[in-house]
This record gives sequence, structure tokens and C-alpha cells, in this order.
Amino acid sequence: MGSLSNESFEQFLDSLKKAGITISNEAELRERLAEAQRWRFAFQTLAANGKTIGICFEDHSEGRNGAEIDRAFSEFQFSEKTKAVFSASLKH
Repeated sequence: MGSLSNESFEQFLDSLKKAGITISNEAELRERLAEAQRWRFAFQTLAANGKTIGICFEDHSEGRNGAEIDRAFSEFQFSEKTKAVFSASLKH
């Protein structure tokens, strides 16, 4: 578990952006993740419910970047549930 603390939410968000994900209200997302003790859980919650405060994720690659997104979630040791929540947030 010690290695998890060395990984930052900034690196994770940068990985998503490199994979072609656009984040609306990114400053708010970063602020909330910075305040959270468990940023992975906070990310999952915001992916599911963030639209009410303007936090949205958009995939402009029409699905061509699926492997890169999966790699980011795997690299940062997210659960399958979190990946599913994020994928669902892209569809709406």
C-alpha cells in the first residue's frame, strides 16, 4: 500500500488528458481531490456525481483511446468498479 501514496492524482489526471479526455471544471476537480484523504474514492464519486457542480469528462476520440484510458486506470490501481463508473460518465 505504501506505493499508492507516491502516486498523485495530478499524474492520473494528466494521463487521462493525454489519452484524449477533456475535463470540464478541472480546477474544481483538482481542488477536491487535493483535499481528499482517499483521492481514488473521491475521483469515483466525482465521476459519478460531478455533473451537478460542473465536473464532466468527455472523450473526443470516439473511443479510439480506450486502451490508453484502461492503462491509466490500471497503472494507478483503480478498481473495475471505478473504471465502469468513469466509462458511464463519458456516455452521458
